[in-house]
Amino acid sequence: MKLLRKQIQDKRIIDLIKKYLKSGVMENGVRRATEEGAPQCGPLSPLLANVYLNEFDQEMESRGVRVIRYVDDIVVLAKSKRAAMRLLGSSRTYLEQKLKLQMNTRKSKVVSVVAQKHVKFLGFA
Repeated sequence: MKLLRKQIQDKRIIDLIKKYLKSGVMENGVRRATEEGAPQCGPLSPLLANVYLNEFDQEMESRGVRVIRYVDDIVVLAKSKRAAMRLLGSSRTYLEQKLKLQMNTRKSKVVSVVAQKHVKFLGFA
């Protein structure tokens, strides 16, 4: 919300976003309160993710690193395996320490697009 307040001056818009985030979700016809974050698959979720992760995008761009990102799914391109390992570590540090996000280490890996026939991203090869 702090980041949104820096970007959006109209308090009515901020209040509307806050109400949406606190409104809860429906599961099997029953309303369940939301504790934190934006409901997954909600219409505001991708927009808020893009606003929040814009700092990560800008950081990578300032380093000259090419990034492909859709909401919170990220591909970081590197020229070598060594550079990729270094970027994986520094990306994790930035996301976890600066943005307070948890990287899913089970889904995070270094992959050679040259050595593999297909690299999948969001279901596409």
